[in-house]
Amino acid sequence: MKALEERILKDGQVRPGNILKVDNFLNHQIDIQFMNEIGKEFKRVFADKHVTKIMTIEASGIAIAAIAAQYFEVPIVFAKKSQSINLDGSLYSAKVPSFTHQTTYDVILSKKFLSKDDHVLILDDFLANGCAAKGLISIIENAGATLEGVGIVIEKGFQSGGKELRDHGIDVRSLAIIESMTDDGLVFRSQN
Repeated sequence: MKALEERILKDGQVRPGNILKVDNFLNHQIDIQFMNEIGKEFKRVFADKHVTKIMTIEASGIAIAAIAAQYFEVPIVFAKKSQSINLDGSLYSAKVPSFTHQTTYDVILSKKFLSKDDHVLILDDFLANGCAAKGLISIIENAGATLEGVGIVIEKGFQSGGKELRDHGIDVRSLAIIESMTDDGLVFRSQN
């Protein structure tokens, strides 16, 4: 998505340690008009899929999933990173290490929101090592649901996550893939 690449170059900040900050339009402050274009693009690239639910992980994926869900006309579910008193009943859970936060979360989802009849599209803001996607995939598998694909706004193609998921036959489609990143800038992978 050329507009996304241009926005990353214009507003993104590369930080030491392979950190790309896009918090001024994607995941802290959200540019809704731009997010609508991202939602439409996910609908376009996954138009051939039968999707009954969109799934993400809190917190940054929620806005992306919510905007895209209006184009798919399906509900979203999201895995929570902490237990709360209003979660009751049986839960699916998975351990998810976080690259950004340098911690491991026990993510959870109430079993009443995901069944074997669901066809699930995972959407998230970043893909680096693939830990969040793998955790969500394990929840989908435990529910007996069908994974339709994984949609990512920004993939760090120089890290292993995308390759590992694709090598396992998972349909991963990223709107922008960063081929390389240094403290001085970044280079996008050419996509056909």
